[in-house]
Amino acid sequence: MGGHLGRRESSCHTASGAGRNALVLFAGLAALILGSGASAAVQKSTQHNKHKPVPAHIRAHRDLFDERYAAIVMDANSGRILHEHNADGMRYPASLTKMMTLYLTFEAMGQGRIQFSSQIPVSGEAASQTPTRLGLKAGQRLSVHDAVLGLITRSANDAAVTLAEALGGTEDHFAEMMTRKAHQLGMERTVFRNASGLPDPEQHTTARDIATLGLRLQRDFPQYYPLFATAEFHFRNQVIPNHNHLLKQYPGTDGLKTGFIHASGFNLAASARHGDSRVIGVVLGGPTSAARDRRMIELLDHGFATLQNANDVLVAVNEQPSPLQGATGGTASAQGTITTGLAAKGVVQEGDTDEEEESAPAPKSKIASVTDGHGWGIQVGAFRTQASAETQLGRVRQLLPELNDARPVIASDRGKTQRARLLGLDQDQANQACKRLKAKDMPCMTLSPGVNQAG
Repeated sequence: MGGHLGRRESSCHTASGAGRNALVLFAGLAALILGSGASAAVQKSTQHNKHKPVPAHIRAHRDLFDERYAAIVMDANSGRILHEHNADGMRYPASLTKMMTLYLTFEAMGQGRIQFSSQIPVSGEAASQTPTRLGLKAGQRLSVHDAVLGLITRSANDAAVTLAEALGGTEDHFAEMMTRKAHQLGMERTVFRNASGLPDPEQHTTARDIATLGLRLQRDFPQYYPLFATAEFHFRNQVIPNHNHLLKQYPGTDGLKTGFIHASGFNLAASARHGDSRVIGVVLGGPTSAARDRRMIELLDHGFATLQNANDVLVAVNEQPSPLQGATGGTASAQGTITTGLAAKGVVQEGDTDEEEESAPAPKSKIASVTDGHGWGIQVGAFRTQASAETQLGRVRQLLPELNDARPVIASDRGKTQRARLLGLDQDQANQACKRLKAKDMPCMTLSPGVNQAG
């Protein structure tokens, strides 16, 4: 490689003086012809980009991520994009690949080619898959039901290959089926080479394509999609928890899938629902599972807040109605080649698991409903729905990060009014918080320790 580059540099240095002069002359003529028009176009483009800031709460912790990072947030009801960053840049899907394996499985079930109760054979090739697996052995048979839940919860590679061989004859042929289906669904920049997501330099996708797949899983298979919310799977004396931590950390989460290989970083496709609103988020390239989950929580909060801005009006206790405010803050999409190296096809690097990362768990959502009757607090609005109250709590904590340690509470008045509260403050904290929120035209009232803050 070094010798080749050296020869190229040498050939450049031995070019004739006439050739160099011709290039200089051509460049000068081009500059005269384009003149100020090109400069104006560049300036206009620069000014346009200046008007697309990324919201501060989405920029948070950005320094933890590297060039692999890509993300998108989609309104699942309309398909509208609420936020994106490098959404069209090619990335390695890791075990998000299994979302397509499951799509083709659900399609086969809908067509009657297989059933949940169907027993499919486990080959030696399937049984040899590592590292995340159910522990299947060659010659055994596995029900489609157990194979599906094995993919959803443990991201089992042996179950993925078993399904691939049952539906495609060979995993290679099944991968061709996966790619064809991806292109039919509009996933134009996606290519699959296996059913599991294990390293293959030719296997790639984008955040936008994964969001499209998540949306189609919901819309095309409403009878099977609830399986993605399975918290744990009981299989042959094992209790297998779901790798998707957001099912417990973020209210309203109902799927979809996690993924990790060294080359991709930590990936996650997630869907959550608040009231009539549903949002799909994709984060690719997390440095740890905790950082990835934290970013997803920020993006989901942002997505619901954006929908709230468009569709709802806050009705505050003892306050005039005040519309929620906020920016969508999308950034320009970036396309290009995959940004990091990958192990050779079929070679699994140490640690190429699907969630066995030794890191602290991500914090629970800002929207946890807990109760506490002690200390001072603030009430930041009363709403018709819990989803609206949850969104407002998330927005307030984005505006006032110093309240991150406060305890969020949604107090219900016999189901008619949902009061959004932050508790566990001292008197000065409560007073200062309300002062700052009111300065931003946000409703706020202090709650003294004598008030029944939980109800």
